[in-house]
Amino acid sequence: MLTLLSDILGQDAAIKWLADAYQAERLPHAMIFAGPVGVGKATTARALAALFLCQKPKGLVPCGKCESCRAFGAGSHPDYHVITKELIRYHDKTGKSKGIDLSIHVLRPELIEPAGRKPSLGGGKVFVVEQAELMNVQAQNALLKTLEEPAGRTLIVLLTDQLGALLPTIRSRCQTLRFSPLDPEKVRKELERRGIDKSLAHDAAKLSRGSLGTALKWIGDGVIAPARELAGQVDAAMAGRPPQDLPAWLKSASDAYAQKQLDRDELASKDQATREGLTLYLMIAGEHIRGQLAAQGDPTQLEGACGAIDAIVRAERYLDANVNTAVVLQQLALALQRP
Repeated sequence: MLTLLSDILGQDAAIKWLADAYQAERLPHAMIFAGPVGVGKATTARALAALFLCQKPKGLVPCGKCESCRAFGAGSHPDYHVITKELIRYHDKTGKSKGIDLSIHVLRPELIEPAGRKPSLGGGKVFVVEQAELMNVQAQNALLKTLEEPAGRTLIVLLTDQLGALLPTIRSRCQTLRFSPLDPEKVRKELERRGIDKSLAHDAAKLSRGSLGTALKWIGDGVIAPARELAGQVDAAMAGRPPQDLPAWLKSASDAYAQKQLDRDELASKDQATREGLTLYLMIAGEHIRGQLAAQGDPTQLEGACGAIDAIVRAERYLDANVNTAVVLQQLALALQRP
């Protein structure tokens, strides 16, 4: 079943702009969908592509019956190209790439060259670049001419949660649409609609900060239950009742998170996935403390909460700088135990 623009959750302003532009036949050939991870950018790009490529659309709804719609629904449309970081390994001649950035060696065969060819089905071509911020400078510069003068009926959509990582020359050639965090209540209702337990849906919606995609991923990765436990451990530490071994708990939780990533992608780096897990749980701890700031009336408690947030930020920076993980976590545990 094809996704429709009307199916997109909580992005009314962006969807209205796209609908108006499409109906007025003024849809830009190059766009940037900018906003947090998991708020509907990729889903919107897919829905727009299905409509754009449909041979007999009815208003804002693809017909679902033409050759293009059948191919799109089957996931085999020859003129719909999605460029992801997984393609880095495919184009790596050594077979050792860990998928760090999108280079010209990926962009040229996946976007630049096919953008210059005629569409297979005749209705046009669509290119969607996920995590466009991963494009290095050389790749972005190579893309400029294609963005400015694509051949034929072509649509190029760059998805990013880091708009500033794209060169000004890229941004100036694209129409930027902003995607906002969703209302957590909408996320909760959508999770429940998908059959997820009410308690789990409530906590996932709250933790994900308005990102349905993040909530679904964290549920799948088993993050929600450890996040609940972590909140209790942080509260206990700040109240002078430190848990038995917070560093060991964080290491164990991050290892479990890393294993989930390795199960999904056996070529992923275990060390990188473990650090991602640590960063994730530190972020969750920081957000938990920030959520309590408004309720802090005692100056001493307020100072302690701010100090804890500073300690977490410092730990994140140390991890980014590849400081020994055990040392970083031990320092964090000590810093959280305010007098």
